[in-house]
Amino acid sequence: MITFAPRESKEAVEEGLKFAPKFDEHGLIAAMAVDAETNAPLMLAYMNEESLRMTLELGQAVYWSRSRKTLWHKGATSGEFQEIVEIRTDCDQDALVLRVKQHGGGCCHTKRASCFYRVVKQAGGQAVLEKTM
Repeated sequence: MITFAPRESKEAVEEGLKFAPKFDEHGLIAAMAVDAETNAPLMLAYMNEESLRMTLELGQAVYWSRSRKTLWHKGATSGEFQEIVEIRTDCDQDALVLRVKQHGGGCCHTKRASCFYRVVKQAGGQAVLEKTM
């Protein structure tokens, strides 16, 4: 089983080479999936310790569904799985970027290639949305 390092000093977390993810008060860490070839944002989800370990072991994205309160192996039922190319963590190891190869028709439940299919714009003093795909 894959293990994570303990969170030691600030310097060890920020400059060291031990992976010591910081999960929030709910035991979760944000995981942003981006297309490994284009760097386009695909989706934002969350992982707990178990799903992060499974992701590392399987080489495919496994998330924690906050709404269903269960593990969510992306693509297990839809065929739209995410093959892990690389996982990056930020300076204090409390957020992840998953560079993935998206398989299947797309990653969004709306059947779009990305969950980020709208841009926030300003028009007439109001924030509005514009579709991009």
